Amino acid sequence: MIRLFFLSLCLLVLFPATASAQTDPPNVEKLLGFVRWTGVLVSLGVIVGAGLLVRFINNVVVSLGDRFTNRRLTFQKIESFLRFAIYIVTGAVVIALSFRLTDAVLTLVGGTLAVAIGFAMRDLVAAMIAGVTIMLDRPFQVGDRVLFSGEYGDITAIGLRSVRIQTLDDNTVTVPNNKLLTEVTSCGNYGALDMQIQIDFFIGVDQDIALAERILREAMLTSQYVYLKKPIVVLVKQVLKDQYVAIHLRLKGYVLDTKYEKAFETDVSKRALLAFREHGVMPPAILHRQIEDRPLTRALTTRIREEKPLRQ
Repeated sequence: MIRLFFLSLCLLVLFPATASAQTDPPNVEKLLGFVRWTGVLVSLGVIVGAGLLVRFINNVVVSLGDRFTNRRLTFQKIESFLRFAIYIVTGAVVIALSFRLTDAVLTLVGGTLAVAIGFAMRDLVAAMIAGVTIMLDRPFQVGDRVLFSGEYGDITAIGLRSVRIQTLDDNTVTVPNNKLLTEVTSCGNYGALDMQIQIDFFIGVDQDIALAERILREAMLTSQYVYLKKPIVVLVKQVLKDQYVAIHLRLKGYVLDTKYEKAFETDVSKRALLAFREHGVMPPAILHRQIEDRPLTRALTTRIREEKPLRQ
């Protein structure tokens, strides 16, 4: 990294002279006058020493992390800070040793750094502007449960550059603010503690739909996580799922706190499935039940058995 930085500066120092070669002949002596050749050799030694120092620090951190496992993350943070500081100091020393710091060189280096920093800060500035927009528009708030690009969890922090999402798998996801403005974000509760939960069930087309609906209502009403101030709804429709016909029942209710979402789903599902079993409400026949043995079915089965197999 340091070598590339050094070579880039050398090319940028020589570049203005090559750009003006269309009008004036190049003055090689003037260009070479900016470089301190003895300093270049010393700079190579500085770069090698910096690389060895970084490797030494890495080995020390690995050894300390293996010995003191509870402090391993702290050692890694210190290593990252020291490595970054070594890169900056080495780059400054290489520039000071390799070039004669005249006004022209300082102006050129300053302009080059300004352009490089401008390109590097482009996404950062866009994220900061998007962060201000999010704070003013408020599409979500800290504590809301959101879905963004497949990541589902709670908003834990809204900063100028990024938003942090704590997923249900206890992972921290950092999303740049400008990404949130250009893609769709779904918010489940929008500042409230309660949130609507949907739980899907499937039963056979020949089952008692009214009984199944009553069981689902009671399963949710008796849950300790239900928020009773908002309605409980059961939606019923016939669907064709994986080439079989079934009755789809969607149970919709509100959990009293978003942190109990999965516990609420588990509690209601267990209650409903146990009640289905006790009252004889069966799932679709193609999955777990055999078709009822009727006369027409028996006649068709007998006819199939009597037919001779096809010849190869």
